[in-house]
Amino acid sequence: MTASFGEYGGRYVPETLVPALDELEAAWRAARDDEAFWAEVGELGRTYAGRPTPLTVAERFAPGKRVSLKREDLLHTGAHKLNNALGQAVLARRLGKRRVVAETGAGQHGVATATVCARFGLQCVVYMGAEDMRRQRPNVERMRLLGAEVRPVEIGTRTLKEATSEAIRDWISNVETTHYLIGSCVGPAPYPELVRELQAVVGREARAQHLEREGRLPEAVLACVGGGSNAIGTFAGFLEDEGVELVGVEAAGAASLSSGRTGVLHGARSSILADDDGQIVDAHSISAGLDYPGVGPEHAWLRDTGRVRYVTATDEEALRAFRRLAETEGIVPALEPAHALARVADLDAELVLVCLSGRGDKDLDEALRALAALEA
Repeated sequence: MTASFGEYGGRYVPETLVPALDELEAAWRAARDDEAFWAEVGELGRTYAGRPTPLTVAERFAPGKRVSLKREDLLHTGAHKLNNALGQAVLARRLGKRRVVAETGAGQHGVATATVCARFGLQCVVYMGAEDMRRQRPNVERMRLLGAEVRPVEIGTRTLKEATSEAIRDWISNVETTHYLIGSCVGPAPYPELVRELQAVVGREARAQHLEREGRLPEAVLACVGGGSNAIGTFAGFLEDEGVELVGVEAAGAASLSSGRTGVLHGARSSILADDDGQIVDAHSISAGLDYPGVGPEHAWLRDTGRVRYVTATDEEALRAFRRLAETEGIVPALEPAHALARVADLDAELVLVCLSGRGDKDLDEALRALAALEA
C-alpha cells in the first residue's frame, strides 16, 4: 500500500483486517472534520482528564538553562496516554464497537484504556508482556481494579513487541465487534495520523503557554521516543517554527531511529531494529515504555527530512536524571521522560521545553533497585 509519510507508513496487514481499517479510516475522516467530535473530546479533556496541564519551570535541574516541563504527569491516570485513549473511545462508540483490546508496555496505556472503558461501559482486554507485568505490577492492579482483563504474554522477550502482536491477533479474530485501541503512533494507517492528532493537544498547549509566560518560543523542545506518541504530539505544536530545534531521545538499547534500518513491523513501514535477514532484533531499556524495536513512521520521515534530531540516552543516564529531578524539583518522573531529561545539559540552548510524559510512581521499585546497584 502507498506509504503515508514519504516512504514510511502504509498498511501491511492480513486481508481480514482491510475492511476494519477501511471502516476505521472512514470514521476517522468523518470525525476529524466534525466539530462535534472535537467538542466532545475537548470537554472530556477539561472535565475528566484535567486539561490543560500546566507548564512548570524547573528552577534548579539544569543550571544555566531555563527548563520548562510540560506536565503530562499531572493528567488523570498519570501520563499523556489518556489523550489518545479518550479520543479513540469516542471513535469506537461511533463505530458501534462495544469491546476494546489494547497492548501496553509500561502499563500507562493499559491504565488509560481501562479507564476510558470503565467510563463508557466498554469491555476491555489488555495484553501485556509477562516481564512488563513484573516490572509494572502497580499498573497491572490498577487495570484490574478498573474492570479490565489483563492477559499475560509469555512468548519471546515477554515485553511490548509481543504484547502488540497478541493484541493484533485478537483483533483479527474479533474484528466485527472489537476496536483495537493502539497506544502509540505506530501500526497501519490511519493509526499514526489518528494518534498524532489526538496527542497534538500537548504541543498546542505547550506552545501557547510558553509564549504567554516567556514572550517567545523555546529554543529547543525535547521528548522521549519509544513508539513515539508523546513526542509526535509535542512536536506537532512546533513543526512550523523553524527556529525551534526538535530533539527526540531514544533508549540506547532500543534506538530504532539512531541505529535501525527500514522495514515493516506491526503493519507499517518504518525504521526498525532488525538483522541483515530482516529478523526483528530484541530491544532493551530499563523503561518498559521505550522497550520497543520500532517507531512511528512519521518519526522516521522527520528524521530523514532533518526536521527532528534523534539522539539516545543510556539506562544509567536516565536513572541519574530521574534522581536529579526528584532531588532538585520535587518531581518524580517516569523513566521514559527521564531519558529526555538526560540530554538537556547537552543542548546548545538556554530556553528548553521538555515533555514530562508521565510520573514515576509505576517505576519506583525498578528505579530504586537499579540506582542501588549503580551506586553500590
